[in-house]
This record gives sequence, structure tokens and C-alpha cells, in this order.
Amino acid sequence: MIVLITGGAGYIGSHTVRELLKKGHGVVVYDSLENGHWESLPKNARLIVGNLSDTKLLDEIFSWHKFDAVIHFAGYIEAGESMKDPIKFFNNNVANGINLLKVMLRHDVKKIIFSSSAGVYGVPEELPITEESSKKPVNYYGMTKLMFEDILDACHAQGVRSICLRYFNAAGAAGDIGEDHSPETHIIPLVLQVAQGKRGAIKIFGTDYNTVDGTCVRDYVHVLDLAKAHMLALEGLMKGKEGKFNVGSGKGYSVRQLIDIAREVTGHKIPVEIAERREGDPDILVASSEKFYKEFGWRPEMDLNEIIRSAWQWHSRNPDGYKTKS
Repeated sequence: MIVLITGGAGYIGSHTVRELLKKGHGVVVYDSLENGHWESLPKNARLIVGNLSDTKLLDEIFSWHKFDAVIHFAGYIEAGESMKDPIKFFNNNVANGINLLKVMLRHDVKKIIFSSSAGVYGVPEELPITEESSKKPVNYYGMTKLMFEDILDACHAQGVRSICLRYFNAAGAAGDIGEDHSPETHIIPLVLQVAQGKRGAIKIFGTDYNTVDGTCVRDYVHVLDLAKAHMLALEGLMKGKEGKFNVGSGKGYSVRQLIDIAREVTGHKIPVEIAERREGDPDILVASSEKFYKEFGWRPEMDLNEIIRSAWQWHSRNPDGYKTKS
């Protein structure tokens, strides 16, 4: 099988590239390197640097290779930024996605795995969140993900077959691939930066939520478990399976519980600083992945302790992150 992976030099994409190559599949990575890192890719992965707005280059790539499918990771991910610069997100996450679909159709490639998000649900009306839960995104990031899911549904009329994976908080590290965003906004690397002495304290945004200790509860899944989920989804897509699936651990941890685990793993005190609630932060976000389990037999293998331990090992080996900064 030959697969094009857009955004394949990113955090989740690069782990998925590794898994595909291990299985003996041909892989072409297409990434602008705006947020990805070429160092995260194995040496036997082919990287083509480009943006999805460059349909001429995309057409050339599809002419060079007879792709069986596309895994589409490329997209902006910061929800807060989407509220400040919505056009940027709609242009990249929606318009550029349409560019990709146009090129795929021109070259008769009609199978795609889409990296979607729990952001499509917004503030949940029920827990755990299932695929049938209401979809009311609270930011433009989530809106762009839901819009592209709808576009994929519409393209069914043109023969496009898709699987959308809605995952929650990807975290952890595997081998020499870690999480390194610039600027960093994800809680686990931020907590570990405090342990490394790069930050004085970790901020807790709100302590009066309706949870076990007053702090927000979230669902975390190891990035390698996610990569394996994409492998299973791809194999299923090639056999005719389609649909939208949650990919989460099914278990929630509060911010304070996460910090306590990080203290145990790192051996550092990790001071905290209490801050005001952030607008739009739900009390609890926990996924049901039963639909994906029943269809593909997938279960996450690593819990939050293992997630943080693997991330700490990577950050300890790479105190300054990747050499090149996106």
C-alpha cells in the first residue's frame, strides 16, 4: 500500500509514519514544516515540503505516485488562536482540505482518513461523549473540523470514502519522537517544563469546577496508541469500512491529578499558580470509544502514568526540544 500523509512531520503524523513503515507500507510525507519537524521522521521516510494551497505541486506528487489512500493530518490546532484569527483557520483547515480533495479526485484517489477532533462536540450535554452526542463547537478550530467532516460526507456522492477519527488529548512520546510546539500550549509538556526549571509554576485555570477536586477533567491518550488507531482505520478503510469514531481512553483525570502524577514521575515539586477560569472550558471531557473498539478491536494500551513517563524521558533527552523550530 502507498499512502500520502499530509502533516506527516507533525506530532501525531510522525508517529503514524513510523507505524506504517514498520508494516512495510510505502509512505510519502507532505508537510509545510510550519509546525512540523523533519527530525521527527525516520530516515527512510520521503518528505516533500509544500503547502496544500500549492495544487500544482500536489498534482505532480499524485502523478509520480499511485496512492491507495491519504491520511490527512495537516491543519492548525490551537483553539485559542482560532478565535483571534478565524480566516487563517478556515483557509487552512477547510479551503486547503478542499484543494486536497480536488487533487485526489483528479487522480482517482478516493480513500481518506481524516484527523478530526473532540472539538466538534463543544461543551458536552452528556458523558461520556459518544459519536451521536450533540455537535456545537465553541471555537472556530472545532468548527473547521466539523465543516470538513461534512464536506467529506458530501463528497460521498463523488465516490470519496472516509474515516474521521475524533481524538481527545494526544500526549506522550515514543522512541525519539516527542511533543514540541512553539509556543507550547499543551498541559503535559508545560508541566514538564516546570519540572525542568524552564517555568516557575504551572497555571491551574479555575478550581471551582464540578469535579472531584474542582479542576477540569480531561481524557488523555498516548500518541502511539493513536498512531496504531490510524493503522487499524486505514486497514478498515481499504476493506470498505467508513464512519466517524471517537478515539480516547474513556477515563478522565483532573488537572491536579495530572500534576500529582508528574511530580511522582519527575521527582520535582512542580509549583502551581491558581488563575481565573478560561472561557468555554467544560468541567469534564471524557470519550466513549466503544464504537471504534467494536469495529476495529482497538483499546489504548498506556495510562496517564505511562504517558507522562514517556514524555518525561523524551524531554529529559531533548531539553531544548527539536533543533529546528517551527
